Amino acid sequence: MSSELDQFDRSILEVLSKDGRIPVTELSERVGLSRTPCQIRMNRLIADGYIEGFTAIINLSKLQLEHIAFAEVKLSNTQEDALLKFNAAVRKIKEVEECHMIAGRFDYLLKIRTRDIRRYREVLGERISSLPYVANTSTNVAMETIKESGNNGVLAISAAG
Repeated sequence: MSSELDQFDRSILEVLSKDGRIPVTELSERVGLSRTPCQIRMNRLIADGYIEGFTAIINLSKLQLEHIAFAEVKLSNTQEDALLKFNAAVRKIKEVEECHMIAGRFDYLLKIRTRDIRRYREVLGERISSLPYVANTSTNVAMETIKESGNNGVLAISAAG
């Protein structure tokens, strides 16, 4: 990154992570800067890659997408080429909200959102199990969501970073 973040930059990121549609005038008031310096800083944060874009947070329960399952995936091969093939293929499954490579007893943890358990079984059986190098899977179903970040998450950026 081409610049260090100061407290104003961190405040801008924190406010925008909660409300990406906030007008620059209001943003500048909330972070304690005048409008022009705030706009310049926001543009720099975009240019430097700290802000990758702006998005709407969708109420997925309104779309009847309330079923969340976490699939632990163990691969039969963990050489670099196998990992790259798995990664590319898993990105194509729209029901997979998140995919994390894990250090532990399995290789990947997938967060999968569907309308119900029946659809989850279809996604697991037809899509996830047939991904390159999948040896086995294990599923944990969320009974209730206590805290969720939304589509992009809400940042709490400390002074230390």
